[in-house]
Amino acid sequence: MLHELWVEADGQTFCLAGPHGDGARAHLGPDAKLTWTVEASSHFEAMTLYYAYMGWGVYTTDSPDIDKQTYAEWGYE
Repeated sequence: MLHELWVEADGQTFCLAGPHGDGARAHLGPDAKLTWTVEASSHFEAMTLYYAYMGWGVYTTDSPDIDKQTYAEWGYE
């Protein structure tokens, strides 16, 4: 699934594109700019790619059983 990185003066939002990200994007201000997109098949993969893009090192999770499930397993695709 496609993910989007939105940047605005007071921070950033990384969320799903399309209807699954509508709630997150609703909180963006009028100055928000879409700066990056990436395809990922799970939350864990998306966050791993996001961390690499931002140069933050290795992404880890306290919930690998959930975060590594694919979006298809969640019924998103």
